[in-house]
Amino acid sequence: MKFLGNILWLLFGGILVAVFYFIVGLLMCITFVGIPFGVQLFKFGAYSLWPFGHELVDRPGQPGCLSTVMNLIWILLGWWEIAVIHLVFGCLCCITIVGIPFGMQHFKMIIPALLPFGKEIR
Repeated sequence: MKFLGNILWLLFGGILVAVFYFIVGLLMCITFVGIPFGVQLFKFGAYSLWPFGHELVDRPGQPGCLSTVMNLIWILLGWWEIAVIHLVFGCLCCITIVGIPFGMQHFKMIIPALLPFGKEIR
């Protein structure tokens, strides 16, 4: 079921989300300051390719001091908009019964989109 969910996710827009994350991640990696943010966007891109059966969880010993500071910078720079986009798409997907699993995947991506540092994909 996870495989079918992931294939349908890709066909109905998941590939666009992943490509967006990868392109913006590459742009962020142009400067040394942007590399940590680009790495987080690559993590989101990989997660958004195959979200069914995977989750983003806190790494052991997290959140640490550096992760907290980087998450604060992430929010202050306006990356919270990613969470708002996932919220809107999650609500839109949940309008129909067929779209509810896809909406739930968007809702799962909200917290990591707000606080990405210190997370890993399982």
